[in-house]
Formats: sequence, C-alpha cells, structure tokens
Amino acid sequence: MAKSQEQLQQTRSATSLIYDPKFRSYAFQILLLIGLVAFGWWIFNNTVTNLQAQNKTTGFDFLGNTSGFNIGFTLMEYDRSSTYFDVFKVGILNTLLVSVIGIVLATVLGFIIGVARLSSNWIIARLATVYIEVFRNIPLLLQLFFWYFAVLKTMPSVKNSIEFVTGSVYLNNRGLYVPDPQPNDSFVWVQLAIVAVIIGGYFLNRWSVRRFEQTGQRFPFVPAFIGMLVVIPAIVWMVTGAQIALDYPVLERFNFAGGIQIPPEFVALLFGLVIYTAAFIAETVRAGILAVSDGQTEAAQSLGLKNSDRLNLVIIPQAMRVIIPPLTSQYLNLTKNSSLAVAIGYPDIVNVFMGTALNQSGKAVEVIFMTMMVYLTLSLLTSVVMNIYNARIALTER
Repeated sequence: MAKSQEQLQQTRSATSLIYDPKFRSYAFQILLLIGLVAFGWWIFNNTVTNLQAQNKTTGFDFLGNTSGFNIGFTLMEYDRSSTYFDVFKVGILNTLLVSVIGIVLATVLGFIIGVARLSSNWIIARLATVYIEVFRNIPLLLQLFFWYFAVLKTMPSVKNSIEFVTGSVYLNNRGLYVPDPQPNDSFVWVQLAIVAVIIGGYFLNRWSVRRFEQTGQRFPFVPAFIGMLVVIPAIVWMVTGAQIALDYPVLERFNFAGGIQIPPEFVALLFGLVIYTAAFIAETVRAGILAVSDGQTEAAQSLGLKNSDRLNLVIIPQAMRVIIPPLTSQYLNLTKNSSLAVAIGYPDIVNVFMGTALNQSGKAVEVIFMTMMVYLTLSLLTSVVMNIYNARIALTER
C-alpha cells in the first residue's frame, strides 16, 4: 500500500512538472537547440561528403592565389597580379561606399519627403504623395535599369561630353569626370581641425539645447558652427602652409586622362537605392509624426513656439521612438539591396567576389560563406548602432 502511494506521488510529481510553464520553456529551448545543432551538422557533413565525391578540396588557401582579372572601380591599389583576398577587400569597400553614402542621402531625402507629405501646402503634400506612391511601387531592379540604361548610358560620347564647369567637370556615357584633389603633407592638420570643430560643435549644440531649456534664450548655433567650420580650418591652413593641387581631367584621343572618374554604374546604383529607400523612410517618418498626439502640438502652440521649434523640439523627439525601429530595417534593406549591383555591373562584393572570383577559383562554398558573413556583419553592426541610438533617445525621454 505504501509502495503504491509512493508511485502515485511520483506520477503526480511528473505530471505537475510537465505542466510547469518554466520547465516546458527550458525543455522546448533545449530540444530546439539540439535540433539546430543536428541540422547544422547534417548540412556540414553532407557538404563535405559531396565535395569529396567530386574530388574537390575545401579550405581558404585560394585567397592567396593571383586573381588574374581587372576591376574597373576600386578604392585601393589593385591590378591583375593581386590576390583573391584583395578582390574580397575591393568588394567590401565598394559595397560599404555605396551603402554608407546611400544611407545618409536616403535618410535626408526621406525625412524631407515625409515632413513634406504632412505640409499644409496642398501642392507640396501632393507632390510628396506622388513621389512615394510612384517610387516605392516600382521594383528596385527596374529602377536601376532605368537610371543606368535609359538615363546614364544615353549620355553623349566622350568626344561630345557635357561640360559643366569649364575645363573641370565633364559628363558622358562613361561617367562623371571631376578634378582629383591632391593635398600636401601639411593638409592633415586642416583635416584634424575640421574633425575637432565637428566634435566641438556636437558639445556646443548640447550646451545650447540645455541653455534654451533652462533660460528660454536661443543661442545661434547654426551660424556659430558654420563660422567655426570656416574660420578655424582657414587659420590652420594659413599657419601650416597646407595646399591642395587639383589634377584636372584632360580629354585625349579616346578618353579623359587625370581627374577622378565616377562610373555610371555607381551613380545608377546610388540613385536607385536612395530614391527607392527614401520613399519607405518618408512613410516611416510620416507615421512617427502622426503617432504624436495632437495635444503635444497644442501644448507647444500655447507656449508660443514657432512651427520649426514645435517640429524640432516637441514632435520629432517623440516621433523618433516610433521611427527608429522601422528606420533600422530600411537601412538593412538598403545595404542588402546593394547586391543588385551585379545587374548593372557595379563591382560590389557579389559581382567581383561571388561572381568572377567564384567562377575562376571554383570555391563555391567558401566564397558564398564569406559573402554571407560580410552582409551578416554589416547588418549586425548597423543594428547595434541603431539600437544604441534608440536606447539613448529612450533614456533622454525618461
């Protein structure tokens, strides 16, 4: 009898453990982790087995081999004798270039269009609406084709280049040619002065905001910052003897020599990414502003704040907590959408590394894995930065 009661208690204990939410939560997580590890091991083992069956070796030794092909647009020293690892670095730099510039320009344009759509001016609001509805509903790939084939490739030939600034800036179907600035060694002090002014401007802006909140007196930050940005580097320029020599593009027999050539592939990709992403950012900004209750605007009006002050000091700071999460997603989308550069020939990492380098080396698994890790790393870094900013905004509000 005692034994049966003991068994009954054990059964009840096991039953209660099964229905315990905490136990089930840990159990499901452990089972999921085991399943993921098993699935990953199956993929790895299956890949290695298939490669061995095809007499293919694995490893990253190929990165030290000579690539043997040229890349039209690079930000670092590169030629046919460079290695596949150099191709990898060129692809990363080209991807970062278009992604960083695209994020900055898309953010500025998106905020302008988003605020414009809420404008009381009927024409401005309608134009912003038309922009959003047109560009966000046309596939990005088609927009890239339009900018590249229908706009840039129809430009005049080299001999008939459009001259914007006499002897300085030229535009043709091979790209935009601008002077190449070549500073001397002393110019580094001017660059340091500019960086110092920007850092000082950040702290000056924080001080001016606190001063305005405490006393209601407005400090002319924008004129002061512009004056500092002009005067201080100019003084450093004169004191250190810094100079910049411009290497102008010169038309020769078949092409321009000297200067900097901005290829049409880069311009088309940047235009497409910025205009497409800005349409989504504009809707995100509009939604964030509309999420702020009308009472906040009325309270700002009762305090006598101007329209610009109501937007900058009351509405936008509160709207940012709604804007930041979807804005982060748009930044990630822009970076990943840059991989469409392969369609118009821009040498990003997908084009030169996962395309040409993969075809020549035959290391499909390694090349694709490295490319995936690049995009994963860029996405995680972007998310970390935006999450830090989001936490700072939330902390400021509290």
